[in-house]
Amino acid sequence: MAKRFIVVVGILVCAHLTASGQPQQSPRVQGADAKRLVGMWRLVSITQPDGSSEARGAHPVGIIVYHASGHMSAQVMTDPALRRRWVGAQPTPEEALAALREYVAYFGTYSVDERARRITHHQEGGLTPGALPDVVREYELLADDRVVLTQIDGNWNRLLWERIP
Repeated sequence: MAKRFIVVVGILVCAHLTASGQPQQSPRVQGADAKRLVGMWRLVSITQPDGSSEARGAHPVGIIVYHASGHMSAQVMTDPALRRRWVGAQPTPEEALAALREYVAYFGTYSVDERARRITHHQEGGLTPGALPDVVREYELLADDRVVLTQIDGNWNRLLWERIP
């Protein structure tokens, strides 16, 4: 189920980014690292500095897409086994709030500072109103088509992503 979710979301994001009906602009992505980041990535894990799992559980799911046009989209969801099920057909206010807290989703553009080894997500829209417009992560490209994004906003969580072929 999670694999199907990731593939469907990726297809929808790519279709949205390429079906604008406007001529394609030259890529805004420049630099070797930035070009290596282009593609679709599946979340492998989220860990804290001490190596323990963070609040989203042992098996959170997510996808992040970096397009050569400089656009991006990110979605992360709490481990599906930990998500609360709704009692009825519609969520109660408490259930709706829990669902909102268990899901992160936003889109926009991105820029890569290869010298500082940081990637900045410039949010244009997302699930959480009032979120910071820029999300800055330190990145580490690993040899086996994996990338580590580390939050530098005080949480210091380490997100490990693997390329979706």
